[in-house]
Amino acid sequence: MTEVRDEETAARRQQRPEDEPGTGVVTAFGRQLKLLRTRAGLERAEFGKRLGYSADTVASIEQGRRIPQAQFIEKADEVLGAGGVLAALKEEVGRAQYPAYFRDAARLEARAAALNLYAVYAVPGLLQTEDYARAIFQMQRPLLSDEVIEQRLEARLARQQVFSRRPAPLMSFVIEEAVLRRPLGGRRVMRENLEQILLTARQRHVEVQVMPTDREDNAALGGPFTLIDTDRGQRIAYAEVQDDSRLYTEVPKVRELEARYGILRSQALTPSESSAFIEKLMGES
Repeated sequence: MTEVRDEETAARRQQRPEDEPGTGVVTAFGRQLKLLRTRAGLERAEFGKRLGYSADTVASIEQGRRIPQAQFIEKADEVLGAGGVLAALKEEVGRAQYPAYFRDAARLEARAAALNLYAVYAVPGLLQTEDYARAIFQMQRPLLSDEVIEQRLEARLARQQVFSRRPAPLMSFVIEEAVLRRPLGGRRVMRENLEQILLTARQRHVEVQVMPTDREDNAALGGPFTLIDTDRGQRIAYAEVQDDSRLYTEVPKVRELEARYGILRSQALTPSESSAFIEKLMGES
């Protein structure tokens, strides 16, 4: 029960304003970085040169205007002889790359033993190419700044490291046909993303299924969702709509979504049929 309460508490805290870029842990990291840099007697230009970054980038990070990537944090800790002080903040700073509503789900996803995802509106983030993801972020309203777009793009692509993690998590995707026909970002971008989906589906621990539009039955008309099997043996459900989200840990709700997903898989094309279907779509584009 304690773990369940902890997850519920985390879900309620997802939209804290203090977690937005420029405040909270990002600002605290920037201040700590500046303190250690000045104590080391390094100007921003020299420090940036040692890390392979510009002085402007260092300034943005120190002022909490830019979220540093993991490699920056690790190298800064080493160059400044911080003894792990900066590296200890790497996970928390990394979570700040995501929109507040997705941060807890991103943490669970990164350590998941299995993921089952139903996509209705767009290609799932884990399967998106860089160009497709950038187009998605550029379409958002209200408009995102160029800096935020690049931060979120880096974070989305970093999530895809889950495919190469070992032990590899079992991953299943059921994607509505309409998603694969919607040319978000343009037909070239969409075709490249279809190719990436096919390549990803060839991995032994990944299965991709297409839900045809002409099916007369659909078990999940309530919208997209993800089932996450944690590394602690717990199954959690995640649902998101209009930049709002919720993690479900209650057994009845999770079982309800489990049942829907199981029926969806039986209604969709098989993995091999789905690959053939996607290849056919590529030929049409």
